[in-house]
Formats: sequence, C-alpha cells, structure tokens
Amino acid sequence: MIKDPDTIAAIATPVGRGGIGIVKISGNDAFALVQAIFRPLKKDRDTNVGKSRQEKGRRPFEFETHRLYYGHIIDPDGGLPLDEVLLSAMKAPHTYTREDVVEINAHGGAVALHAILRLVLSKGARLAEPGEFTRRAFLNGRIDLTQAEAVIDVINARTQKNLELAAAQMTGKLSDHVVQARSRLIDILTHVEAAIDFPEEVEDFISPENTVKALQKDVLAPLNGLIRNYIDAHVFRDGISVAVVGRPNVGKSSLLNQLVEKDRAIVTDMPGTTRDIIEEILNLQGIPVVISDTAGVHPTENPIEKIGIEKTLTHVNGSDLVLFMIEANCPLDPDDHLIYEKINSKRIIMVLNKIDLIQKDSETTLPDNWRFDDQVRISALYDRGIDQLKDKIIKMAGGQDPIDLKTVIVPNLRHKLLLETSLAAAEALIEQLQNGTSSDLLAVHLQEAINALGVISGDNVKVDVLDQIFSRFCVGK
Repeated sequence: MIKDPDTIAAIATPVGRGGIGIVKISGNDAFALVQAIFRPLKKDRDTNVGKSRQEKGRRPFEFETHRLYYGHIIDPDGGLPLDEVLLSAMKAPHTYTREDVVEINAHGGAVALHAILRLVLSKGARLAEPGEFTRRAFLNGRIDLTQAEAVIDVINARTQKNLELAAAQMTGKLSDHVVQARSRLIDILTHVEAAIDFPEEVEDFISPENTVKALQKDVLAPLNGLIRNYIDAHVFRDGISVAVVGRPNVGKSSLLNQLVEKDRAIVTDMPGTTRDIIEEILNLQGIPVVISDTAGVHPTENPIEKIGIEKTLTHVNGSDLVLFMIEANCPLDPDDHLIYEKINSKRIIMVLNKIDLIQKDSETTLPDNWRFDDQVRISALYDRGIDQLKDKIIKMAGGQDPIDLKTVIVPNLRHKLLLETSLAAAEALIEQLQNGTSSDLLAVHLQEAINALGVISGDNVKVDVLDQIFSRFCVGK
C-alpha cells in the first residue's frame, strides 16, 4: 500500500474554548514547516538572570527530539505573534505516526487555533482527513488494524467498562491470537501447495489425520474461543437500546426520569404530552443503555399525535429491548392489547406501574397467551421497584457475568464476522481432508481462512475497508 508523502496538520482538541488547544503536524516536512513560524524564547544566561529575550537570528532553529520549547507562533508576513505556545518536537520513528511530529500547544480559543492552523497549511501542510494520523500509524507499522480500531473505541467510550475493554484491545492481544492461527494456516497451505506443484516428490507429504488435529487445536479452538468472547463482551462496547412503550399516562415519562435521576421528560396528567422520542444514556454496571421515552400509543385523530405514534412504532422495531408499561391497578385497556400485538415479536419486560394505587380486587391480570421475557412491579412516582427493573435490564443485556480483561476480548462486530468466515472455511477444510479431496480444493479453503484473518489484522485489507474504518474517527486523531 503506497504511503502518502504529504505533511498533514489538524486541530487535535475539541471545538470550543478551553485552557489548551493543540495543532498537530505529521510528516517529513513537519520540522521545516514549524521552523518558519516558531520563534523560541531563551533565557539570557549572561546578564539579568530570569529575564527573557526573543531569539533575533533568522537561522533555522534546530529541534531536539522529545523536548518542549517555549515561544511564539509568528506570522512571517506581518511579523506579529499569533499566540504564546509550548511546542512539542518528536522525531521519527519514536512518534505516534512513526513520522516527524510536532504538536503546537496553544491557548484553546477557536480563533487562535484556526489562525495557527491556517498558517501551518499556508506553509505547505495539507489538512488531515478523519483518522489520518492513526491511519498513518497503522500504515507505518506502529500498530495493527485491531489496535487502530481500539483507538476510536477509547475516544467513544461511554462507560468505565467500555474504556477498559478498548484499552485492553490496544495492547494487541487479539492480533497476537489472530496471527498465530493465521501462521498455522499458512504453514499448512505451504505444504498443500508443495503437493500441488511437486506431486511426485512430496507424495503423502500431507497427513490428513495429523492436519485435522493441528487445525482443531491451533485454529478451530482459538477461533471458537474468540467468537464466544464477542458474545460476552460486545454489549459493554455497543450497549443496548431500550424503548419504553405504553398507553398515554401509564407513567413512561416518570419512569425515564427515575432511571436517569433527573426531570428529563415532562410529566403531566394530560394524555399525549410526549409527542417525540426522548433519549438518554444510562450506565448500568458498565453497560451503555440508550433508554427512550416514546409517545403514548392509542387511536387518535390528532395529526401531530399520529406522527409521534408512527415514530414510536418505527423506533421500537429498531430497539433491542422493550419495556411495555401497563397500569397495575386496573384491568387492561383495549389499547394495551393493540400495543402488544404490535410489539410481541420483540424482547419484552412487562412493567406493571402504579402499584401504589392497587386496591383490593383491582390488580391487573395478564393474559395467558401474552409472551414476554420478564416482568417487574414498580411505582415510577415513588421510586419503588426501579432497582429491580435495572437488574432485569442488565440480565436481559447479558451483562451479569464479569468480563476478564486478561483474556482476549473481541467486542467488534467486524472482527466477529471475519472470525466466523475463517472458522467456516477451516471447518470445510477438515471435512474435505476427511473425505480425501484433492489438494487444489484444500488450497481454496485454506486461502479463504487465511484472507479473513488477514483482514482483521490489516495484513491484506482493502483500501475501501480502511476508508470505512477511519471515517469513524474525528479529524486530528
């Protein structure tokens, strides 16, 4: 893959005002470019110790690697300082990108940072694309593709557990296991291709029995283990989406407010108060849970309410879990039955609200033919049963068992699908070996298994796949 010779630059800190903002530069011309706009300030050691003077000479300032320099960014055209900065100089290969890297630590105002960035670009740098710094770290061999993907997971982490999983992946453990399995497959392919090219010289060189044992031990067992780890871990990375659904005034908005522990949704006695979807993110024992309060579902002629109900049903279809709220203190309404018919294909927790209003012989009885995964009795108004509901959401999400961060974690769906592709090819290979299939067909299955693992680590990944992965990054990382 051809490496880009351009020197790139971008603002590496979030947009907005802050104490510090960073303009990052990477490439062969990073030092020369900065020398044209940076004027260091040095201590005068001869007289007046403690006073500073600006370096007057125009000769290029020579940077020492991995040092901080204090000075000003100067606009050469006008000779005026743009900002007082600390400049980090780092020479290749001991940098994030394995290229020369300079970071200008300026004041965090948007105007100042963009002025410095424009000056850097005017001296020959190109504005970096999303994720281009990390992409160069991958292309230059400092990290593999699994580690590069872990970088964006660290940035996007929404819970402490989410962060721990991403940090564990950055160590490269996943890639180590993938490389080991891939190397074993390549060894077998080498023998198979030798049997194809030199059938007489290497007759019976491949022992089907020994090869099957090697595949089961060194390929199938590790890949199956990695796939199981995805099932256990992905919920901590991706989280789950939970929709609260029910008739108007059953307490959906009150429940949302209790779950997020603030008055996020408007609560009134007037039906139809919620007309749009309100979302909040909860951290339930390390699992990111996107909880949605939806419009009450019921027959209506109000065009605005109709739109809200349509959005509710569309949103429910895309949710992982539905909290179906009904009133525990009175018989089911025909609208409850209507809602159930629209959501019964989803995973459902029945939430029986308003238990504080239950009187003798007034408690709701659920129909025998209603299918749901669990139920809980609550009072959203008085915060009763809310902790039990949270526990049931965690149970449904599959997050009850602790994740061992010392094991190899596979939280990425892309990785899981490629592992499954490689596993299926390896299993087909074993079947062909046991059936005495020709070496040509064995080589096809081996190459498929090898290629899938190579896409995980980035050894033979296509450019369009890289584009898709790094498009998720922000500019400046």
